[in-house]
Amino acid sequence: MSTSKIVTIERHILDQQKQHPGATGVFTGLLYDIALAAKIISRETSRAGLADILGAAEGRNVFGERQQKLDMFADDIIFRMNDHTGRLCLMVSEEHEDIRPIPPHHGAGRYVLLYDPLDGSSNIDVNISIGTIFSIFRKVSDGERGSVQDALQPGRALAAAGYVIYGSSTMMVYSVGQGVHGFTLDNSVGEFLLSHPDIRVPDSAPYYSVNHGREKYWTPGVRRYVKWLQGLYGEGGKPVGHRYTGSLVADFHRNLLRGGVFLYPGDLEDPSQPYGKLRLMVEAQALAFLAEQAGGYASDGYGSILEIQPHSIHQHTPLIIGNRDLVEKAESFVHADDQEWIERYLPYRNLPANW
Repeated sequence: MSTSKIVTIERHILDQQKQHPGATGVFTGLLYDIALAAKIISRETSRAGLADILGAAEGRNVFGERQQKLDMFADDIIFRMNDHTGRLCLMVSEEHEDIRPIPPHHGAGRYVLLYDPLDGSSNIDVNISIGTIFSIFRKVSDGERGSVQDALQPGRALAAAGYVIYGSSTMMVYSVGQGVHGFTLDNSVGEFLLSHPDIRVPDSAPYYSVNHGREKYWTPGVRRYVKWLQGLYGEGGKPVGHRYTGSLVADFHRNLLRGGVFLYPGDLEDPSQPYGKLRLMVEAQALAFLAEQAGGYASDGYGSILEIQPHSIHQHTPLIIGNRDLVEKAESFVHADDQEWIERYLPYRNLPANW
């Protein structure tokens, strides 16, 4: 790459800021602080096997899942990089039951940061790619320092979203509603450099990603849809290859660049909990925003992820995301074959905010 074509993430963010004459630079600074936090987390993940941070910690998060030491480190870094800047009115983390207010001795701003500090952390000990997911809302409440109302917004209202994937290289992928752009960390200079401008989901879709170990609990529509992907149901088309790591960021990243569909559907293992495992606020909304910006689509099987009005900061949701035609095909199977599941799921989906 010639030096005339080198674009750092800071330069790219500033160039996008210039397209908004009224911009104050606050939003730009927030995005760059997230990039800086990602560099620090990347440094620690790359040396996890050498440091005393590998493996599980003693605590469990709000979902009862055993926290990994790197989870806790990443959570702390993201919070401390953003708690004092005056840009945020509050934060929401997967690792904390309640909203995380800005400390009273620091000024509060007009944005909300939601994040999953280390998605796929169960893969840490086996050196499979993991990631950070983040999204940003504008403050909507009247209070000076923000409230849960500012976090409980539909994904359609997002100002920005992105993720960082820590793998063979570290990449940050983000969008502010003007396309999706990817940056690879050059460790020799300590900077994210533009490597994947204007990412678009390819028209072809060679992969699908799903945990077949849970097939026993799938609804009839989901089961038929996956058989359709395999060419074993319906038209008997060419099979789509199966790739699944158990790391949402890794599977989404591959399908974003290569084409495909990821699904973690709702199921009937427990009929009282038909909404799946993934979190709407800190996982699904951000990736849905990116998918649509790249020409794809994200659904819970019933409708668009971005149209769901959240009722809880730790709300769960089914997720089907990737190439638009494949996601819409999944919706058609669910609507045709899964009325029992829909009847159980819709009351949860439509609960009033902060119930």
